[in-house]
Amino acid sequence: MSFATMTSKGQTTIPKTVRDATGLRAGDKMHFTVLEDGTILVRVKNRDIRDLTIKPRKGRHVTVEQMDR
Repeated sequence: MSFATMTSKGQTTIPKTVRDATGLRAGDKMHFTVLEDGTILVRVKNRDIRDLTIKPRKGRHVTVEQMDR
């Protein structure tokens, strides 16, 4: 568990353990959601859909025709 303190200006430093675990880097965007019970969800938005790739399993190739069947 990691802790941080908010300054009088509403700023805080994200602990290194959290930055490392999420791959958070300078300039990355975060989305905050406040739930009814006061829980705050933070989602890191540092990945672009264009960065994602789908890699086939090794040794198994399937053609489009095989997928259609």
